[in-house]
Amino acid sequence: MNALQDSLIELIRRTSAEIPDDVRQAILDSLEREKKGTIAESAMKIIERNIALAKQKSQPICQDTGSILFYVDSPVGMDQMRFEDTACLAVKKATKLGYLRQNSVDSLTGINDGTNVGPGSPTFHFHQQRSDRINVRLVLKGGGCENVGAQYSLPNEKLKANRDLDGCRKAILDAVLQAQGRGCGPGILGVCIGGDRATGYEFSKRQFLRLIPDRNPVPELDTLEQDILKTANDLGIGPMGFGGRTTLLGVKICAINRLPASFFVSISYMCWAYRRLGVTLDAEGKIAGWLY
Repeated sequence: MNALQDSLIELIRRTSAEIPDDVRQAILDSLEREKKGTIAESAMKIIERNIALAKQKSQPICQDTGSILFYVDSPVGMDQMRFEDTACLAVKKATKLGYLRQNSVDSLTGINDGTNVGPGSPTFHFHQQRSDRINVRLVLKGGGCENVGAQYSLPNEKLKANRDLDGCRKAILDAVLQAQGRGCGPGILGVCIGGDRATGYEFSKRQFLRLIPDRNPVPELDTLEQDILKTANDLGIGPMGFGGRTTLLGVKICAINRLPASFFVSISYMCWAYRRLGVTLDAEGKIAGWLY
């Protein structure tokens, strides 16, 4: 298990300090789109420098190292309890090494034991697969962007949003408008149409495992993603709410089954510090390759 622990510590270190290539390219592209000499351009330049410094110094890219979310594709028969135990040890050691800030507190007492390990932290999502490979993806999701997530129950009279894709569009754009640059924009949206309240949010966060340039295989959802992205960036909210052309870097939407009585649109928001990396592990738990 030492090899697995070491691999998970390295995954945590890199996820905390290094922005994935697809995210960095999206940020560079948005910097080119902003008008020269504007506050929006200055904000994007500061973000760009922050990304470079964090990677150079191997230090957390943000003071809030966020909720620790593991997504594990595991072969049949893998001991999930042992994996969880090892991952928790890795989180404790990564925290001690400074790769993660001491960032998890008891909700009743407010006490921080300095380990980042406790009820619900870290969080694990296991998916069994017939392949003998183990794929581990890690998302570190900050509290600021978590605060501006939203869930809508359609129909919504105030928004004049019915139970259709146009109603979903109105709900998603309202969430962007309500955020107004909070949550450390430019942001990325993960959206789930359908499900119950809990699974809607869960599936919306799974959208953050997708690459920013990818296209949705469902034509109706692909059209909606591109429309939301363009419309949101035309609102003029811009980076950190300072105005400009880059309010969102990406929009990722899925749809799951729902009960006839319910129609939820669940929207998770990711900040520009889009910390998402992943590894493939060999049978000994060593890193065999990187997924992003």
